[in-house]
Amino acid sequence: MCKPVLCLLFILSAVGTSFSQSFDVCDVYGPIYITDKPHEANLRVFVEESEAFADLVVFKEENVLFADAKGLWAFAKNKSFAHYIIYIDKNKDQADFSIFYTDVESFAGCQ
Repeated sequence: MCKPVLCLLFILSAVGTSFSQSFDVCDVYGPIYITDKPHEANLRVFVEESEAFADLVVFKEENVLFADAKGLWAFAKNKSFAHYIIYIDKNKDQADFSIFYTDVESFAGCQ
C-alpha cells in the first residue's frame, strides 16, 4: 500500500507525459505514420482548411531523406519506421496542434 501522494504521482506518471512536458510543433518532421487508433498515437493533429489558423504548414515529401526540415513530412507505411505516430482528430479541441497541407515546399514550416 502506498501513501496517497505517492500513489497520485505514480498514476499521473503512468497516464503520460502530457501533464509535465510540452513539445515544439516545429520539431515534428521526418517520417510520419498516420493511425486510425487514437490510443497508439504520439500526437493528435487537426487539419485546418486555412493556412492562417494552422500551427504548422506541412509539405508532403515523397522521399523520407528530403523530409529533414520544419514542415516536411514523409508518410511511412509502417509505424516502426516513423518518428511520430499521428492521429488526425476531427475535433480541434482534442488535438495537440493544427496543420495545413501546402503544395509548395518553400511554404512549409512553423507559423
